[in-house]
Parts: sequence; structure tokens; C-alpha cells
Amino acid sequence: MYNCKYLIIVLLIIFGLQSINADGQKLKHGVTKPQLWLTDPDHEVLFKLQDQSVKQVPTLKSIPAIIIDKSTVYQQMDGFGFALTGGSAMLINKMSTDKQADLLKELFGVSKNDIGVSYLRISVGASDLDDHVFSYDDLPKGETDEDLKKFSLANDEKALIPVLKKILIINPDIKILASPWSPPTWMKTNDSTGGGHLKPEYYHAYSQYLIKYIKGMAANGIHIDALTTQNEPLNPKNNPSMVMEAPEQGNFIRNNLGPDFRIEKINTKIILYDHNADRPDYPISILNDPEAKKYVDGSAFHLYGGKIEALSDVHNAHPDKNLYFTEEWVGAPGNLKENMRFHIKDLIIGAPRNWSRNVIEWNLAADQNQEPHTPGGCDRCLGAITINGDQVTRNSAYYIIAHASKFVRPGSRRIASNYLKELPNVAFLTPAGKIVLIVYNDSSDTQTFNIKLNNKQLSSVLNPGATGTFLF
Repeated sequence: MYNCKYLIIVLLIIFGLQSINADGQKLKHGVTKPQLWLTDPDHEVLFKLQDQSVKQVPTLKSIPAIIIDKSTVYQQMDGFGFALTGGSAMLINKMSTDKQADLLKELFGVSKNDIGVSYLRISVGASDLDDHVFSYDDLPKGETDEDLKKFSLANDEKALIPVLKKILIINPDIKILASPWSPPTWMKTNDSTGGGHLKPEYYHAYSQYLIKYIKGMAANGIHIDALTTQNEPLNPKNNPSMVMEAPEQGNFIRNNLGPDFRIEKINTKIILYDHNADRPDYPISILNDPEAKKYVDGSAFHLYGGKIEALSDVHNAHPDKNLYFTEEWVGAPGNLKENMRFHIKDLIIGAPRNWSRNVIEWNLAADQNQEPHTPGGCDRCLGAITINGDQVTRNSAYYIIAHASKFVRPGSRRIASNYLKELPNVAFLTPAGKIVLIVYNDSSDTQTFNIKLNNKQLSSVLNPGATGTFLF
């Protein structure tokens, strides 16, 4: 038990109120018993449900209060999860049958000991965290295949597709977003897997390539809910990668991808940008073109540059379009307390408070040496889990995502809560009618605070650097 020296949970009793606890059981005196799931790195508490008592106490008026207003509703949430890279799938696929099944259930299941991951990002072709670079139509130098007669998902059929099929058995409704790192080299200006631009004469062929991919995955029982047009379109340094400036991407969506999706009756969402928050002008410039905008569901962001508040700039410019947070890495070897501060404050709390419908961490799994990766790919990307044979180690991103994914189920709505500088927080109303509040202590001192919801009040204490998810 996380004793009262470090954490006190007390509920002001509202007499005569009919209530049920988090497990659906009525409590004495008509009091709702909340749940608290805690991560406190300084005290080695790792996403643990805390024992609590419920008793009447005096109102604590002299301390900060987080006030939840469930009548003020914002965007719907699609989910929280990870990038299932080709390398992640390869490591999972190599596990023994029983250990693999246990791991996938823990990650994607919704029972007591599972964390309920509800959103995945996968790559179209290789990302830099595959063991080699590939597209679905690789040819000898000098050859082309505009009719895509040699298109093949063979590389994905080795591990990614088999692992996705097992995940879909556990959670058939999981949302999957796909992002291309590079088209086939014969479509590019530099005939290389890294950098370069898409040749204008191959815009149509590339649009058909992406459609062929979506249909190929559907033939395997895998629905691609959304597609970003290019991972990090302003980053030519990765392997694979491609540069796609805003006018290029707008042109591609307006004249090729959007119309082709409609002709082929593809219901996969088109999401633009998929890069850092320092360039909100990129998606805004494309959305300012009504002929491109009509095909676009929204914009996606990373946070290796800029501030998370830039997402609100895009929302304010085009409030009818959605926002997504699709990537942030943890560098090996990782530091849980430092990682939680940034990722909980700016991503789990900050992204939804700035209109994002999801949060995806990069990436799900690597081995003990941060492999596999492509030549020139990320060699310091720490997985949410480290897989060494059948041995699994849970790292920072695992706990970061778990604080939201287990409770903020798809279809939840963000609701209003006041933001406190030392206690950043975000609140949600779930489809089951529960309230979820995620709070981080962003100070060097232990923080005592009230949580006010309707006519009920909690008083809680969090240590410096601790994260609490409250479920009412």
C-alpha cells in the first residue's frame, strides 16, 4: 500500500447519494469509491492500483483544487498506443507461442492486468526501425513499374501481418494508422531510399500504390483507419525518408490521392503533415485550399520541435478538421522520472488539451541493443518494452501510455478541468459514464490538492514527479 506518508485519498461524503464503486458495487453511506492508479518513480511505484479508505473529512479550502466540469465537452478520443514497427513485430513474432500470447493480451486486452492499447501506427513499407529498407515494388536500378504489376506485401507477411491478426483477435476494434517513410526509389528524384522528392510524373502511380496497400491489408482482414501522406516530410536525413514540401503534399492530395480514394471508394482517412509542432503553417496552408481540404480528415504532429500548443493553432484555423499526435521517442537507456515529466505533461495531458484525438509513442518494442533498425536508422530508440528472447522488460513509454489507454477508452470525450501549473491535468468522460482524471505533480514539492466533481470532493497528495490516474 502507498501509505499516508506519501498519498492520502479521502472522499467527502454526500449523505443520501446513491453511488456505486469502480467495480459497480454500492458502498455504505452512499459514497462512490474512486480508483487511483499511481506511478511514482522515486518510490518505485509502477502503475499500481492503490488501496484507499473512504471517510468523512473537513473541506480543505486552503489548497489547490482541480475542478472537473463534465458539462463542457470537447473532442472525442480515438485511443492511445504505440507504433508497431516492422522490428517490433519481428521480435514479438519470434517469441514462444505462450509468452507471445501473454504479452499481446497484456498490451491489447482490457481485463484487470491488461493496459488496453487501442491505437497502433504502422509503416507503409519499411520505417527506420525495420531490419532492412524495402518498399512493396522494389526494382533494379533503371526499371519502372507504373502499373504496379510487381507490387507485393511479402515483407509484411513475414511478421507484421501475422502479429496484427493476433492483435485483432484480442481487440477487433483497434484503430490502425499507416504512414509511408518512402515510396519505391524509382518514383523519386534521387533514386534513393533516403531524401529526394516524389517525381510529379509518378503522383498517379504513387496514389495507386497507396490504394493497393490499403486493399492488400484489407484482404488480410486489416482495416487501415487512417493514412498519413508522408512521415516527417521535412526530414531528409532518415533511412528511409522523403521530402514533401507543403505545396507538393497539397497538390498530391488535391489532384491524386483524394480523388483516387473517392473513385476507389476507399474510406481510409487522409491525414496530412505528420511532423513537428514547429511548423503549424504547413498543414494550415494545405487546409486553406478548399479543393485539397475536402479530402482531408485532419493533421498529425510529432514533438521533436515546437510546442504542443501549436496544435490548437491549427484547430483554431480549421476547427472542422481533426488533430492527431502520432510520434515521440524515448532515448535509450531511458530515465522514468525524466521521461514521465515530458511525456505525461506534454503528450498524455498536453496533446488532448490541444485537441488531439490520440497519442502514439515511438515505438512498441526493441531488443536489448535497441535493434533492429535500418542502416542510418535510429540506434537509440528505446522500445516501450525490451524483448530479449522471451524476456520482456517494461520501459518508460509502457507506463506513460498505460496511464491513459487502460481507462480512456475509444469514444471517450475530453471534458473541462482547470489547468494548474504545478498540477497539470486532463479529464475525460468515458462511454461507460466514468470520469477519468490524469494528474502529474510538476513541482519539486509534495502537492496536496482537492479534486472537485459535482457535489463531491477528493483530497489527494502526489509526490514530486508522480502521476496519478483517478477513476470515478
